Amino acid sequence: MNVPVVARDVSKIYATSSGDAVALAGVSLELRGGEMVALVGPSGCGKTTLLNLIGCVDLPTSGIVSIEGRRTTDLSDDELTLLRRDRIGTVFQFFNLLPALTVEQNVALPLVLGGVGAEEVRKRARDVLAVVGIVERAQAFPAELSGGQQQRVAIARAIVHRPAIVLADEPTGNLDSKSGAVVLDLLRRIADGGQTVLMATHNEHAAAICDRTLHMQDGQWVYSYAG
Repeated sequence: MNVPVVARDVSKIYATSSGDAVALAGVSLELRGGEMVALVGPSGCGKTTLLNLIGCVDLPTSGIVSIEGRRTTDLSDDELTLLRRDRIGTVFQFFNLLPALTVEQNVALPLVLGGVGAEEVRKRARDVLAVVGIVERAQAFPAELSGGQQQRVAIARAIVHRPAIVLADEPTGNLDSKSGAVVLDLLRRIADGGQTVLMATHNEHAAAICDRTLHMQDGQWVYSYAG
């Protein structure tokens, strides 16, 4: 069975001026290929911390996070950077598009950083923009797009390099209901195509379209359910 993400008894503790702050406390999970999983819970419960550990932007204080069989704590900074660049795509609540680049240039950025040839970059960027339904705005700049359009561009950028894992942190949080529904449909299609999607959300409709929903509180699982 394809299980690209494994976490075992993962804890994350941050040192603060008032003492240690426990962001995660003994969390374990497995995410399968082609699965879409919702991560829900109140602000500060550890959702973003867990996304950061799976996204290789942070390391656990204790426990194991394994991405496609590679333990993140065993990797150098350069190896973590390459793993994050090549095998993980991230969608943010606030889009994080570069304003001086066109839509096509924003989407192409992961391929350019990966050393893909110019002709292949252009083809793949255009292809993925067609998938998210916004190829006609390829030469526009982010400021010329609606919020929903910008998030579709952000999703295109997150999947253009064909990552195994797509992480989405409140991807509909800045969108109206109609644009949010389009974004959720895109993420569902990505999972149905075989990639793993883990989405932190407060949106009940977003959670409802996922294969599983995991509820967190105070850095721990509270309960989970399928569907």
